[in-house]
Amino acid sequence: MKKTTILFLILLLFTSCSEDFLKPEPLSFLSPDGVLINKQGFDAVLISLRKDLSTEFIGQKNLIAHQFMTSEIGVPWLQLDYRQLTPTSDQYQQFVNQINTIFAIVKNANVIISRIDNENITWTNEEEKNSILAEALWHRSYWYYRLIGSYGDLPFVQEEVTSAKLDYKTHSRWAILNKIQKDMEWSVEWLPESASPGVPNKAAGYQLLTKIYLANLEFDKAISSSTKIINNNKYELIKERFGAEMGEENKNVIWDLHRHQNKNISINKETILAIVDRFEAPDGARSVGVFTMRVYNVAFYNSMNARDSQGNLGFIASGPLYDSLGRGNPDCPLTPYHNYKIWNEFGYDYKNTPDLRRADINWYEPEELKYNNPNSIDYGEPVNPKNLDKPADFWARIFPMPFYKTYAPKYPGQTGTPYGSNGDMYIYRLAETYLLRAEAYYWKGELDKAANDINTVRKRANALPITANDVTIDYIFDERARELFLEEPRQNELNRVSYILAKLNRDGYSLTNLDKKNWLYDRIIAHNDYYHHPELTMLGWSPHIDPFNFQWPIDDNLINANTLGRINQNKGYTGSDRNEPPLEIID
Repeated sequence: MKKTTILFLILLLFTSCSEDFLKPEPLSFLSPDGVLINKQGFDAVLISLRKDLSTEFIGQKNLIAHQFMTSEIGVPWLQLDYRQLTPTSDQYQQFVNQINTIFAIVKNANVIISRIDNENITWTNEEEKNSILAEALWHRSYWYYRLIGSYGDLPFVQEEVTSAKLDYKTHSRWAILNKIQKDMEWSVEWLPESASPGVPNKAAGYQLLTKIYLANLEFDKAISSSTKIINNNKYELIKERFGAEMGEENKNVIWDLHRHQNKNISINKETILAIVDRFEAPDGARSVGVFTMRVYNVAFYNSMNARDSQGNLGFIASGPLYDSLGRGNPDCPLTPYHNYKIWNEFGYDYKNTPDLRRADINWYEPEELKYNNPNSIDYGEPVNPKNLDKPADFWARIFPMPFYKTYAPKYPGQTGTPYGSNGDMYIYRLAETYLLRAEAYYWKGELDKAANDINTVRKRANALPITANDVTIDYIFDERARELFLEEPRQNELNRVSYILAKLNRDGYSLTNLDKKNWLYDRIIAHNDYYHHPELTMLGWSPHIDPFNFQWPIDDNLINANTLGRINQNKGYTGSDRNEPPLEIID
């Protein structure tokens, strides 16, 4: 059955070319007609959809990494100049191409949604059928929330493609939000209260619905849906040491919370939904790993950074330091905003803050990087900025690392390069639920309630409490940065707030000129130091970003393949002059 499922998914559901989602797939004995004939067949496709959630975190070019490198927290180190990002070129990242990856997943969900009412299928009862449909709708809504956060207006594909279709038209972001809101309002009634690790449950439905409500400016509904999770005694913030390393006295509860092996265990009542990614999985089911040490950690061993005071190699790619930090080559180097600024509050700085999320044990500081080459004259000494080929770039190349989030060492017996091994990762966690509700309260002007929710999260981290006077949308996103690094789709959430402010006509923002003025861009310019240092170069490019880059370009191949219709391009990118008014209603 496993082999049949894998072959079926390869032949039918997964695509690699940008125009493939426009086309039907050939039928065979492994086609939907041959597999989706009973509950077991539908379950096979759901298993694939659950596995697709790992696309967020697996591999060097994973989706979540792109979210942080297009925010105030990081930059795309190999694509610093956004003028190189066009509808036809991704350069070294996957901003353009990931739209096709996600559309392929949506197509999988649509296979279930379109075939669930086939009269030839016998269901045990209505609940059995509805629970399968509810999860398929969850997956489609989850990925469309991600799509509109990155790309804005898009075609809403809601059916299985069974014949050639080249006349897609763009739907507005608002139309898509209305559609997935309606779908999720039905879905949460049928999702299970409890589910196995990696399987969306009712709380995961309410979490997604809360985000959709916020995006749709339905703030009362966002409060109601998030409260359903918070008031459910199945969930609570973890406040005491637990799990695999609880016996190590020098660690703390924040360290425990982010150990991969602790994220899906029963005692962790903070987890709402987390992917399952295990090294012990059988061949063919094991992923390449989460690559957190590769994507976010410093390349200390690199020849530009590794020289000692005599110009010889001070760092080498071996030994305990290499095993702990891995072979970093940061696709997403982290900014001083994330490493220092957000921890400097209430008279404290990052060195003495009581906040456990910035505790010394949880981070690896530049001064802790000590030359590890036994043959170096500086062996055992801290890295010296003067030894770099460009000492002024030290802050951008050798920066603090949130070790408690990125540490994913090789397992016993595992060979290969330490990029960041396998590990479960959070999709949704209760701490974010509190911050989502705090945001809803903020938009309603109920700042006392917002402060209370924020303080619930801060108290667990031993951070000082705030007052209602401290609550702003910027502060809420500072708190999200402190709590949700490597979890939230950061760019999507910043984009969401950009639309909210524009629709409310607040702070000078308007829907009429979002491509020229938006909160995401303004926040990046305010907090991301890289864009204030044009002297930095990588591959010949210097940091540059424009307001219209708050959304990414839509793949030209996808647009050009749609010969009988019009898929719009985002404003600011080549081809947007041919846009047509998007559809505002999804039939």
